[in-house]
Amino acid sequence: MNKTALKNFATNARNELLKKVEAKAFKIGITEESIKKAQIETSDAIYIDGKQLSILEKKQRDKLVQRIKEIGFKRVVEEVAYTWFNRFIALRFMEVNNYLPTKVRVLSSSNPDSPEPDIIKEALSVDLDIDKELVYELKINNKTEELFKYLIIRQCNSLNKYLPFMFETIDDYKEILFPEGLLAKDSFLREMTDVTNIPESDWEQVECIGWLYQYYISEKKDQVFADLKKNIKISKENIPAATQLFTPHWIVRYMVENSLGRIWLSSYPDSALKSEWKYYLEEAEQEEEVRKKLDEIRYKNLNPEDITFLDPCCGSGHILVYAFDVLYEMYVEKGYINHEIPKLILEKNLFGLDIDDRAAQLASFAVMMKAREKSRRVFGQDIKLNICAIQESNWITDEMIDFIVKGFTTNGEQEAQRKLLKYLKDTFIDAKEYGSVINVNSLDLDALIMRLNSLEEEPCDLVMMIVKEELLNKMPSILIQTKILGGKFDVVCTNPPYMGSNGMSPQLTKWLKVRYPNTKSDMSTVFMEKALLLCKPHGLISMINIPVWMFLESYKKLRENLIRNSSFINMLHFGRGVFGSDFGSTAFVIANYDIKNYQSVFRKLFRKQGTVDSVEQKEQWFFEKIGEYLGRV
Repeated sequence: MNKTALKNFATNARNELLKKVEAKAFKIGITEESIKKAQIETSDAIYIDGKQLSILEKKQRDKLVQRIKEIGFKRVVEEVAYTWFNRFIALRFMEVNNYLPTKVRVLSSSNPDSPEPDIIKEALSVDLDIDKELVYELKINNKTEELFKYLIIRQCNSLNKYLPFMFETIDDYKEILFPEGLLAKDSFLREMTDVTNIPESDWEQVECIGWLYQYYISEKKDQVFADLKKNIKISKENIPAATQLFTPHWIVRYMVENSLGRIWLSSYPDSALKSEWKYYLEEAEQEEEVRKKLDEIRYKNLNPEDITFLDPCCGSGHILVYAFDVLYEMYVEKGYINHEIPKLILEKNLFGLDIDDRAAQLASFAVMMKAREKSRRVFGQDIKLNICAIQESNWITDEMIDFIVKGFTTNGEQEAQRKLLKYLKDTFIDAKEYGSVINVNSLDLDALIMRLNSLEEEPCDLVMMIVKEELLNKMPSILIQTKILGGKFDVVCTNPPYMGSNGMSPQLTKWLKVRYPNTKSDMSTVFMEKALLLCKPHGLISMINIPVWMFLESYKKLRENLIRNSSFINMLHFGRGVFGSDFGSTAFVIANYDIKNYQSVFRKLFRKQGTVDSVEQKEQWFFEKIGEYLGRV
């Protein structure tokens, strides 16, 4: 994979999209400094700077103005630019892999000599919900850009029923800000589809999506760290850009194979899958008493449908995608029908959370594309994913709670549901500041879910209709994250966010001191504690992390808790270099139970303290068993 080309494309695309979206806003009388009022307004249209806007465009512009009032002009431009970047890279991935239901390329041509996307050539026959008269009119008048916009929007809306998290129906301000000039020779779209720049073989790998997102936010990340030098703390809006690092694939394999794979092998020690797991580390020879204890607690006759795997900082889904591969082979080994397996994995096995809405969208897309790789039937199976971005409850009002509660018949039910809703509201206030480290009780949500489902058909007046729509749009995400954070999982595997206390906002600093006093100095170490809390009593956690918790006095209590209550299965101490010229890192697998005298496996994958070695060099040393030693923790 040509990562230099991917980085250049992603950064160029971001800058171009920001400019194009801002230019479109200017055309409808909206700038950072001012919002123009309509000069003429009739029942059919309005006029801004002499340009006529239809009733639909007026509604879209009104929504845009409202959104600007909520979060500000610059953030809206950033939001819209990313939305279109997200959709274009998804469309590119799907067309290259022939996953589009229409089987027609939308951004490029199957003929390498043709500069015009196939969807324009086949506009009148493509299997989309289109106005053929409008399409014909645009074609004969050579309004190619306008036709392209129309077809792209129709294609995105069509994909909503299969991938709603990625292709929300475009009927708001994102449509009126659709970037212009995408078919120009020097546009980012041409750069994206130029196979001499980014070969189609790169787009065939779902990992490409994650790299593109990391590169897309790289300039913003640089700005956040520049601000830190001026003592400007990291705001909750900037936490994703500041804290995300994409995990090298072989380290993902190490973490998944030695956690998820280990659980499978504890139940089926003779499984043929073991030979496929190149990064699986054999357990050290153990004393008789240790072997007896391990045999008592090991998984037995494990049904693959019962395994739960959580990544609480899932980013763009790299870890979840490889876990999908491993789980798929487990199902095959147990004799499941191939085309039934993807839905089972996505609905029963894989769970993901992230603080970043964009990353959670990409993670959902990535696992769905992995499922589509295995079975073309997945788009018709109405799959309910267990992946979501943490959402805040700040929007929940007492009026909304009353509206929900009145649907229950007895006073006891009403009081119980009122108490539950107030708990959810209090728990997730400012949740974007804290993310997946929020602690949540295990709750029975069934009655509340049934009540929300019944709201769809419940008649109400115009005022309460707005309340109902907001509840139906926002409450499902609150319930999904409550279910996940209140659960326990066989495997918790993640690459956590890296943010030291010097970058945290005062609000986050105070919150962590109360809830995670032993690990509060860095979010990555807080997640060590949180991962163990989310793990079943006989489950495993696997992480890559900074190594400061191994040595510093401030982490003494964490180390004592780990020694008393858990067992290190194995650890790779990387030194510096996994994430470039970094701060050093270590990856490990920890069992959420203590076995006295357990012999752990360790690898020291660096030769000299402070030296920056490439991740490829460390992988080679892994296979050479450099620095391997056994020991008891």
